[in-house]
Amino acid sequence: MKDTQKDLLIIIPAYNEASNIEPVLKALEQPEIARVADVLIMNDASSDGTNWIGKEHRHTVVTHVFNLGYGSGLQLGYKYAVRRDYKYVIQMDADGQHDVCNILSIYHKLKTADGEGNYPDIVLGSRFLPGSSSFAVGAVKKVAFVLFRTLIRLGTGKKIVDPTTGLQGLSRRAFLFYSQYNHFDDKYPDANMIMQMLLLGFRVEEVPAVMHSRRVGVSMHSGLKPVIYMFRMVFSIVAVWIRIRVYKVDVGVADEKGVS
Repeated sequence: MKDTQKDLLIIIPAYNEASNIEPVLKALEQPEIARVADVLIMNDASSDGTNWIGKEHRHTVVTHVFNLGYGSGLQLGYKYAVRRDYKYVIQMDADGQHDVCNILSIYHKLKTADGEGNYPDIVLGSRFLPGSSSFAVGAVKKVAFVLFRTLIRLGTGKKIVDPTTGLQGLSRRAFLFYSQYNHFDDKYPDANMIMQMLLLGFRVEEVPAVMHSRRVGVSMHSGLKPVIYMFRMVFSIVAVWIRIRVYKVDVGVADEKGVS
């Protein structure tokens, strides 16, 4: 454990990102970020040098023996944050798409109360708000965004502009809830988790974000995967709504001491 405990943990899930992760780590080592945040790399059984690059930069690296997937890597990171008593988590990708300049704006938003004294539980880094950088999106993903936005709006009454962003900040009560069994999708945590948290009474906000296209390697949503992902996510969003609205699973949990 590091000598000086920070209140923010940056979780970076990584799978074969040796060609991309080093510039990300160097940017996170800027003094203005390093003084408030620790970095945790969740190395998902990479076969390249991802593990060694993280260790060379003297960051905490957890390496899975087997490939567990994106969601499981994040959830293990949440468990680490709970055990180490962090107050906030920001999760970002290892491939350089999430600009490090977003970290402090998300962190500031997490620590800023609204007019009623309430703090956000989840802060989404949005690609599509005024003030966001321009970001190219394919036709299938555009359809998916519109569909997911509509389902969330119909299911919760809340407008979420970018429900699929992987750049997110979490309060302690949010990542404590996610760290527990059956509270987080271990495969594709995405718009379905936003639907879940809104329905359960967690506060979700968005801030404009700067993002870039992937420079090297292949995205986990390449080829036909976006189509498969879209259908899977629609069913998952609907299932979340039924579980909470119809069967009342976990209703009221946001007000319990265990997630405060």
